[in-house]
Amino acid sequence: MINRRKVVQGMGGAAGLLAMPSIVRAQELRKIRMGFGIKSVNPIIINILISEGLGYTKEEGLQFTPAALGTNSNAQIAVDKGDTEFAVGTPSFQFPLFAKGQLPPIVNFYEYTYPYKWDVAVKPDSPVQKYEDLKGKKIGVSDLGTTDYPVTRAVLQNIGVDPDKDVQWTAVGAGVTAGVALQRGVIDALAYFDTGFGQIDAAGIGMRMLPRPKNIPLIGGLFLSAKDSFLKENRKVAVGFGRAVSKASEFLLANPEAGARVFLKMYPETAPRGASEADAVKSVLLAAQRRIPLYRPPYPNTKMGYIREDELLTDAKFQGLDIKDIKPLYTNEMIEDINDYDHGKIIEQAKSYKT
Repeated sequence: MINRRKVVQGMGGAAGLLAMPSIVRAQELRKIRMGFGIKSVNPIIINILISEGLGYTKEEGLQFTPAALGTNSNAQIAVDKGDTEFAVGTPSFQFPLFAKGQLPPIVNFYEYTYPYKWDVAVKPDSPVQKYEDLKGKKIGVSDLGTTDYPVTRAVLQNIGVDPDKDVQWTAVGAGVTAGVALQRGVIDALAYFDTGFGQIDAAGIGMRMLPRPKNIPLIGGLFLSAKDSFLKENRKVAVGFGRAVSKASEFLLANPEAGARVFLKMYPETAPRGASEADAVKSVLLAAQRRIPLYRPPYPNTKMGYIREDELLTDAKFQGLDIKDIKPLYTNEMIEDINDYDHGKIIEQAKSYKT
């Protein structure tokens, strides 16, 4: 594995591309890019990142480069403009625009993270014991343009807490920075997602998760998405990318530690300064441990990446949107081909992985 990284720039609107390891340089590989709502590389997208490090994208004739675009809305804009071939698909951004007829023809074609991944944390000694106690409190989110904000608003609305009148919202930044804001009392509570809380755990910042309200529906999946025209004209590319991500997801499910080691070989600079190899691996696992189980569909007898319409409709309803026909937003047409690989072989590869 090569640690040297290639910084890619000059994508017009898709600024801030994450550097990728130069695993291969074969001219015949099709270069693809995917936009993410993050500011820098981290384990939040580990199952997509290590698809390159494990050689799964190369097997499909692809070379993958991620683009750090700050927010999920920026990622969707980039794919619409053609700055990237793929983007993270997020219902909290897509559905309101779709309901207004303002969403470009972007289609979700593989669910790479299944619900549910958001929580609200408070300081260990906070008097806040449940979501209803958040009335009158200041809630921090990483950014008002990220998914944490609309999802938590919807949860509060669902339990009778007015997200506009009963609480205050403030953007506190991502990762450890958000944890420090909670620790110092800048905010009373932090609404965040699984891997973000993992980063805070890894930094040793104490916090306590509020118990989730009853009957939180399975909402908030994350998807590989692309323009409808791209999928029609480049079906083989989309299937290949989806298959590479599916393989990497199964690799992580079978051996999370091996996946963490692959990630660190690709991005050694993400390890805590001065950390031993074992501690660096532990930090990645702390960040990703809540996310990895969500790579597997929570529904019985379901293929990797399959998108359920009832999940999407529930998500729309939870957001207070009246969307009767969700079909233009997704397709399962490629799922059979994406899953056309030896799943047992991937699991065996993960279990026998050696650095």
